[in-house]
Order: sequence, then C-alpha cells, then structure tokens
Amino acid sequence: MMKVSVTYKIPEKGIEFLKKNYDVWVNTEERNLSKEELKKVASESDAMITLLSDKIDEEVIEAGKGKLKIISNYAVGYNNIDVKSASKNGIVVTNTPDVLTETTADLAWALMMSAARRIVEADKFVREGNFVGWKPELLMGQDIFGKTLGVIGLGRIGLAVAKRAKGFNMKVLYNKRTPLSKEKEEEYGIRYAEIDEILENSDFVSLNVPLTPETDHLLNKENLDKMKSNSVLVNTSRGKVIDEAYLAEKLEKREIAAAGLDVFEFEPEVNEKLLKLDNVVVAPHIGSATKETRDEMSMMVAKDIYAVLSGKEAKNVVKG
Repeated sequence: MMKVSVTYKIPEKGIEFLKKNYDVWVNTEERNLSKEELKKVASESDAMITLLSDKIDEEVIEAGKGKLKIISNYAVGYNNIDVKSASKNGIVVTNTPDVLTETTADLAWALMMSAARRIVEADKFVREGNFVGWKPELLMGQDIFGKTLGVIGLGRIGLAVAKRAKGFNMKVLYNKRTPLSKEKEEEYGIRYAEIDEILENSDFVSLNVPLTPETDHLLNKENLDKMKSNSVLVNTSRGKVIDEAYLAEKLEKREIAAAGLDVFEFEPEVNEKLLKLDNVVVAPHIGSATKETRDEMSMMVAKDIYAVLSGKEAKNVVKG
C-alpha cells in the first residue's frame, strides 16, 4: 500500500479521506520534524503533506527521489519548498490557494479595528480592575470610517480586504505589479498608486504581498519613515516583508500609531520590543484559522495527493 506522511497534525477531515486508500503516518508530536527526520520521511513516502515551517530543500527532495511523487503544502505560500528541485526530480508540488482568501481578509480587518480602537489594551484594562467608570478621554482610539486605506498587494486577499472598505466609506489606494483596468477600479471603488503615495497618504496600510526577493523588507527603514504618525499598519502576508526591529522603534516613538501583526520576521520568535508595546496587536499566524477554512485546506491537500497517486493531474499545482 502506498504511504502518505504528514509532517505535523492537521484537521482530521483530509486524513480520514486518505486513510481509505493509503497507509497514513502523522507526526503527532508538538514539534516540527528535524532536517534528518524530513529526509527519512521523504525517502519512505509516496506523498508528503508539509507545513510552511518545514524546510523542504534540495537535500530533502533528493532523499525522496525515485519514490516521492507529490509534496502537498498545507498553505497558500510555498517558499519553504525548493520547487525547482522538486520539478527536476519529477515531484509534483501543490498548495491550497483561494480557500483562505475571505478568512484572512476578515482577520486583517480584525487586526485593523483592534489596533485602531485599542481593543486589546481595553480588555486588559478591564480585566486588571482599572475600570471605575466612563471618562471622556479613556482609551481614545481613532476612527476607521471615512479614512484612507492603502492596500499593498492586490491579489485575492488584498482585493478582499479592499472590498470590505466600501462598507466603511473609505478611500482605497492600492498597489500591484500590474494595475487593474479603469473599469475594474471603478467597479471596486479603488485607485492605483505607487507605494510612496500609499505610505505617505494612508491612515491604514494593509500588506498582502507574497514573499519574494522584491518584497523582502519592502517596508524597510526608508519606507517606514514615509508613513503618517497616525497610521496603523496591518500585516497578514509574511513577516520578512517588514524590517521588524525598525518598526518596533517607530511604534515605540509613536511615529507610527499602531500595528496589527499576524506574521513575524523570524517567526515564531517575535521582537521583544514589540511584545512590550501597548500599541501593537499580535496574533500567532492565525490568518486562516477557522474550522471551515482549515477543514477545507485539509481536503484540498488530500484530494491533490489522491489525484497524483491515482495517475491523474492535481488541481493546485505550483509551477517550478
């Protein structure tokens, strides 16, 4: 019987589907596999389900050469996998696109609103017994309605974030490699702008770009200095898009008002200065963390594995 290995426990829906046809091994320990363990798993498996935190480099792929047929990444991103090496060795790589678009856009807005209205601070304030009655200047945040939202990266998630701004009567500036047609811009009520213009004019900035050599530290010292002092930065894309240490400095000095972060530059480590700041809302990479979405992701990786091991074409192939 063919063997499917899962490097870290995922929702059971996809696992149960695979168990009907294959010998399925799941890493049930609360830790990621080591490099040597990944190589061993690759050498013994016909298919692997991996996470973004698993570094599937050329060595791991070479270990699976001749037996491993598919690596299905339980994520939209796949920068953890050496796709070119996999392709060279006849191994299919798949991911889980589209399914987490609306879920992640919801979280971006949750972070935006929490940071703007100081919800985490307010919650802590009440729990610590400090609430003794209403006061005119108690925990004043800032309005979202009618403000300017800058969306950097207008893929599926970025567009979903931008669409939600309509209900808040916001002006929306966006940036993407290829601008939309004027007709589409009018339909969505958004306008293309260069990144400089977005950073200099937006009250809220949402990062929704993939991690590439071009976007690594996209918000570096120079670009972070362009942001308004009352602006709120939200990142649900990849942590390395921001120079985290310099962002912490800007937030500490209140040269950027607040931030909502679901991802971090050296994840799972988080800059200690960020953790001490009240004007930062942090979440542990939960952009797609709803039961509905995670179950669907589980089925997506399972179905792609079933397709490939049955001699058919997977639906969500990543091109090397």
